[in-house]
Amino acid sequence: MKKKMSTSTLVFSSLIVFSLSSSILLVMGKKTSVSVNVGVILDDLESVSSKVRLSCIESAISDFYSSRGNTQTRLVLSIRDSRGDVVDAAAAALDLIKNVQVQAILGPKSSMQTNFVIDLGGKARVPIISFSATSPSLTSLPSTYFFRAAQIDSSQVKAVGAIIKAFGWREAVPIYIDNEFGNGVLPYLIDALQIVEARVPYRSAISGSATDDQIEKELFKLMTMQTRVFIVHMPGPLGSRLFAKAQKLGMMNEGYVWIMTDGLSNILSSTNASVISSMQGALGVRTYVPKTKELVTFRER
Repeated sequence: MKKKMSTSTLVFSSLIVFSLSSSILLVMGKKTSVSVNVGVILDDLESVSSKVRLSCIESAISDFYSSRGNTQTRLVLSIRDSRGDVVDAAAAALDLIKNVQVQAILGPKSSMQTNFVIDLGGKARVPIISFSATSPSLTSLPSTYFFRAAQIDSSQVKAVGAIIKAFGWREAVPIYIDNEFGNGVLPYLIDALQIVEARVPYRSAISGSATDDQIEKELFKLMTMQTRVFIVHMPGPLGSRLFAKAQKLGMMNEGYVWIMTDGLSNILSSTNASVISSMQGALGVRTYVPKTKELVTFRER
């Protein structure tokens, strides 16, 4: 099945490049034939998601220059693969800054990778522009060279709280990936639940490298507790495994409540049927993007 990126990611990717192109144009003025090096750090360049992101970036550049034929500056992309690894992402950023001498870096993908790259960008005075790092903890980093063009995770906790309040549930257990992405939103989520007078008796942190047996062991622990309302905040690969195990243990049956944040909700359109089947009955929160004519045209491209 051909995978799709979330609409918000597609829009943000193009908006970033458009804004970057406009800023460079204003700074450079009308100097002739000025090449501006811009770095791009993606996860697994052969993956469908990275190919779509790169396609969006290239489309945005093409659109910008087609509407500004007299522009003398030209963005030159230098693309690096982080391989989904924090160290590789930092090494890629260092290479782009020192050897390529880029004027800005788009990416990397995850909040954990971005946390390291922000520091490098700040020291070199190179802007780091992220369209997918959503952890609220990144906002607290003291860097004037980090620009986030993605919706921050804490923006969805009120919606989760509203669901809890509407159904009158008095307790909920967050199940989240134990890294920057998962831990960053937790304080905001707990505050949102406290506002609607819902307790958090337990926090279930699961490592991104957890085995199926470890996931199953954690779910068994949750089954022994009285709370039956779970809020899942983790990326697709881990979330898919979690729900598969939950279904196997009968935790997707009547009597259990599962609420997914947009880390999982946004991938439903690109998830295979077996994973979708294991998630049947779960509620999902995701960003609403109005279906405008421009958006339809953009997605068709």
